[in-house]
Amino acid sequence: MLATVLVACNNEAKDSVEKADSTNEVKQDATPAALQTDQETTDFLVQAANGGMAEVETGKLAQTKATHADVKRFASMMVMDHTDANGKVKAFAAARNVTLPATVSEEKKDNATKLAEKTGKDFDKDYMDMMVKDHKETIDLFEKGYDKSKDAEVKTFINNTLPKLKQHLDSAQAIQKILK
Repeated sequence: MLATVLVACNNEAKDSVEKADSTNEVKQDATPAALQTDQETTDFLVQAANGGMAEVETGKLAQTKATHADVKRFASMMVMDHTDANGKVKAFAAARNVTLPATVSEEKKDNATKLAEKTGKDFDKDYMDMMVKDHKETIDLFEKGYDKSKDAEVKTFINNTLPKLKQHLDSAQAIQKILK
């Protein structure tokens, strides 16, 4: 009886290994040059790309429309830092055969359109309010992405990027207080 149980367990283990191996071979044949990635990492990269593109677009808008010097400087920092981060996200996605959105989501477009309608101090205040809100959401996205991703390279990127995002939030909150 014990021998039958051991043989059955051994066969189940062998079957699961063979299934995993054949699955891995199919994946490797489908994308030979791409790194395999998990769904959580794919989702993180897509969401990070969407947020990063929005930061650059609204940053460029603020560079031209903002009236307060601190807001203009902050906007320049957004364009520079998020362009750099976006390049890294694109490289990770390309290496993993992950398709990123070509443009920002409709929600982010709508927010940018509403912001573009503002002028003067109203623009400055609304832009900084948006930056505080967006950076809180982005920090949350990155922290959850770090916890959920199984990709060591992406986790390193997240870990290296979080301090800069937190610095952005601190700067945005400080400027937001000045504008009130």
